[in-house]
Amino acid sequence: MRITQGMLSTNMLRNLSTSYERMGKYQDQLSTGKKINRPSEDPVIAMKGISYRRDLSQTEQYKANFSEAYNWIENSDAALDKATQAMQRIRELVVQASNDTYETAQRGNVATEIDQLKGHLITIANTQVGDKYIFNGTNTLEAPINEDGTPSGTGSGSSEVKIELSKGISIPVSISTNAVFTHDSTDPEKGLFSMIDKLSADLKDGTKTGADINKFLTSLDTHINNILNTRAELGARQNRIEMMEDRVDEQEVIAQRIVSDNEDADIERVITDLKTQESVHRAALGVGSRIIQPTLMDFLR
Repeated sequence: MRITQGMLSTNMLRNLSTSYERMGKYQDQLSTGKKINRPSEDPVIAMKGISYRRDLSQTEQYKANFSEAYNWIENSDAALDKATQAMQRIRELVVQASNDTYETAQRGNVATEIDQLKGHLITIANTQVGDKYIFNGTNTLEAPINEDGTPSGTGSGSSEVKIELSKGISIPVSISTNAVFTHDSTDPEKGLFSMIDKLSADLKDGTKTGADINKFLTSLDTHINNILNTRAELGARQNRIEMMEDRVDEQEVIAQRIVSDNEDADIERVITDLKTQESVHRAALGVGSRIIQPTLMDFLR
């Protein structure tokens, strides 16, 4: 086979072009820190990257959801703590007023304070976080309790707000209005605010005895226990949320590592390959300069 000068030159230029392309690839990897910069360079890495990044994005969204869950749980618990304090104060006043040595005027003063505590409890029942009422279930735009203590009738108070904190796992973060601020128009002593209204009315009624006032203690204790039980449930939910958060944190670390292993370039290896390719390229240039022999025109100059 006859090898011509043109064939040698063509092969040399093709090899030099390939060498430039390889050095360009290594330089791109060093600049971006990624194995590939276009899907066409390695479709398998590109497709895996899409799947891995989708999983990572999903995990990051779950982490953001934890902040919302804590917001609901912690604000609900803080509100119920204030409600417990108000109910304990009402109980103390009832114990005091059930003493038959109290005069009508004194019981009237007790009733006035209880009326104020009722207003405080209504404010707690209508607690808002941002623009959301946290004690009205999924109907977060409407107050669950009217100013007089009656339910607003907006419904949805028993519909739990659930937040997805892991794939396929949603945790309820809201508390039903009826679980704490119950209301029963058929039995005044069952509904919290209607019971307080009846208590206030009896305190203002001069014909009522200490025994009539003392009978409200049982109902008060029931409502206080409802609040405490609800707070205990909130605490149990928070403990579970914290354990789930630890698990999601671990999943995020694993997902980030998988994405990095799939996409990130091994910088030390890339630097070594680039240095090696530079040496090969210099050698190719040196060999090429020897292959291209002087032509007749060089001698005629």
